[in-house]
Amino acid sequence: MCGEARHGTTLAGVVDAFEQWWDGVELWLAQLAFPFQFALLMCVLLPLSLGVARFIDRVVDNASTRFNPVPKVDPAGEKDRPREVDAGGPS
Repeated sequence: MCGEARHGTTLAGVVDAFEQWWDGVELWLAQLAFPFQFALLMCVLLPLSLGVARFIDRVVDNASTRFNPVPKVDPAGEKDRPREVDAGGPS
């Protein structure tokens, strides 16, 4: 290894190795027929997108609960209950 940096020893080497791997994946995907590209994309992208959307939903829900808590409300008593109407009788 005369003057060559080994891949993975530094951050630049890791990034370079990842870029080379990704270029290979892109080339392989671009050479597939369209139906296979579409099927592979849907099998990977659809679950990934749903997972990211669910994660974002939970983060936003937790943040909104933490920063704007819902006040506790006492259960309704007898005076707050609407009166019952006898619907079986004649009007």
